[in-house]
Amino acid sequence: MSLVIGILTFILILTSLFLVLVVLMQRAKNDGGMGAAMGGSSMESTFGAETSNVLSKATINAAILFFVLSFVLYLAHIYNSKHLEAVDGTLPTIAAPATAAPQPATPAPVEPKKP
Repeated sequence: MSLVIGILTFILILTSLFLVLVVLMQRAKNDGGMGAAMGGSSMESTFGAETSNVLSKATINAAILFFVLSFVLYLAHIYNSKHLEAVDGTLPTIAAPATAAPQPATPAPVEPKKP
């Protein structure tokens, strides 16, 4: 499931970059051209006279794809988190191996010195 989430996240990033570029290429309502940043009238010569229709349709489709992908990723993360939880909501316990208690050190018997 994490592979699908990764692929969908990559597609979402590409869609968002495309959406930003398409919005930047559109004409402003009070501007006669594309603007100096996007090449001015070169866009009209590339796409023809109906550039605004093409760009507005691309913006609408990219926005719909963006919101659908965002919602699908949201549902995928919820699904992933619900199925990764422990059954009863507690952490599993691990049994430690039994070890013998250390024996107290007994001093070695001391032999008396002979004179």
